[in-house]
Amino acid sequence: MADNSRQNGDHHAFKRLLAQSMEELRAKTAAQDATWHLGDSDWSVDQDTGEIAFTSPKGIVATAPVQIIGTYNTLDDTWLWGWENPSVEPVLQEHALQVRAYGEKHGVAQLTTRKLTCSEDDAWQLTALACKLCGAQGAYRGPADTTLIFMTFGDVVLTSE
Repeated sequence: MADNSRQNGDHHAFKRLLAQSMEELRAKTAAQDATWHLGDSDWSVDQDTGEIAFTSPKGIVATAPVQIIGTYNTLDDTWLWGWENPSVEPVLQEHALQVRAYGEKHGVAQLTTRKLTCSEDDAWQLTALACKLCGAQGAYRGPADTTLIFMTFGDVVLTSE
């Protein structure tokens, strides 16, 4: 029989970790938006080079190494982890795999289940968790038709167009 107090404690600790992850991501995003206008920028990912590029309306180009954490299907409200998505290059699955390893170690099913039914807010929480656990500099959600691609990125290099 499971020790419910331990399960509840683990559940609450995980919820706190998600909340901390979201707060940290909000702070990082605000700083990036103030510096290079993340919220107004166009984006593109090159899976061959493993980079994301953001181009602001003012001509600032921010490039960074990228990882694809997962995709969110807006038609059926499902999340597919990057480690399970055949369209994601293996080298860009590393952060998603680290989150899965955390889930395996701590018994968190939503981190080890390949496809989940969830909200877009839940997808942001999973991505913020990846950002925190993997020491990323930020996260981004890019639309691709009816799919939202959730990514983390590393150190940003700024140049002018």
